[in-house]
Amino acid sequence: METENELSYFQQVSIFDGLTDDELHDLITVSRRRTFRSGEVIFHRDDPGQVMYIIKEGKVKICLISPEGQEISLVVFGKGDYFGEFALVDGLARSADAIALERVECYTLQRSDFHKAIMKNPKIAIRVMEVLCERLRKTDQQVEDLIFLDVYGRVAKKLLELSDTHGKKVEGGIRIDVRLTQQELASMVGASRESVNKVLGYFTDKHYISTDKHRITLHRAVDLERRIY
Repeated sequence: METENELSYFQQVSIFDGLTDDELHDLITVSRRRTFRSGEVIFHRDDPGQVMYIIKEGKVKICLISPEGQEISLVVFGKGDYFGEFALVDGLARSADAIALERVECYTLQRSDFHKAIMKNPKIAIRVMEVLCERLRKTDQQVEDLIFLDVYGRVAKKLLELSDTHGKKVEGGIRIDVRLTQQELASMVGASRESVNKVLGYFTDKHYISTDKHRITLHRAVDLERRIY
């Protein structure tokens, strides 16, 4: 049964901008609540894609894993973000893995229900295209960074990006509210764990950052920005 909290939450999801309360009610009615444990695989690459996920609480990483087990993390999504929409658009299999970084609560929408919503309100389709373009541009930028930035620049840029999307103001800086191991950060910047360990040590010695229990706090963002260029 729909609650005021659910309606309020759906009103804040960017893809549903402009929908009336009645239209949001229709989506809430057909959505399902799902919960995933930390470390649980939400879907694998090449799985059939018939569902979109909207995060209510928690963090999810989208990644590619090679047959040898090597991982490349593409992006981390948090509260209010959605993922899995590619398959709803083209009907093809999943293009990457989705893994819960912590306990995750989310809503799911079936492809058929999503299409009905688009037919009623084409603005949703426009918003989806905008987000797809935005994510494609970010992918292009990641490729460019791998080519033109050294590992210090790539780590600095990724830390700044994570602070923008998952940062919380704390005394003396901005804390990235994502629990990251050095290996996970390495997979995000296309480097070895040893290289990332060296970079983080350098940034810590310079007092650009500090680390505590796999969480990183940025103290001198301007110096990190300078390190990119």
